Amino acid sequence: MQGIKAAWKHEAAFRQEVILMLLLTPAAFIVGAGLTQQLLLLVLAWLVVIVEILNSAVEAVVDRFGGEMHDLSGRAKDMGSAAVFITLVLNAVVWGAVIGQNWLGWW
Repeated sequence: MQGIKAAWKHEAAFRQEVILMLLLTPAAFIVGAGLTQQLLLLVLAWLVVIVEILNSAVEAVVDRFGGEMHDLSGRAKDMGSAAVFITLVLNAVVWGAVIGQNWLGWW
C-alpha cells in the first residue's frame, strides 16, 4: 500500500491513469460482450497502472543514484516509458477491436 500511496502522491501520470482506468472499469462491462471480453478489457486497462508503477520505480532508483546524465540512466528511463506507451497502444487496439466487433459489426 505504501507504493500505491507514494505513486499517487509523487506521480502525476499515475494519478491520471488511475482516474482513466476508474472510468474504463464500468465501461468494460458495457462494451464487452460476455465475461471473457469484459475481463480482457479490465486486465488490459489496469495493466497500464501496473506498468506505470514499475516505470516510476525505475525512475526513482535511477534518480536516487545521481543526478548526472548517463547513457544507461537515460536508457533505463526511456525503456520504462516505452513499456507504458506500448501498454497504452495495446489498450487502444484491443478496446477498438472489441468496440468494432460488438458495436460496429466489424469481423
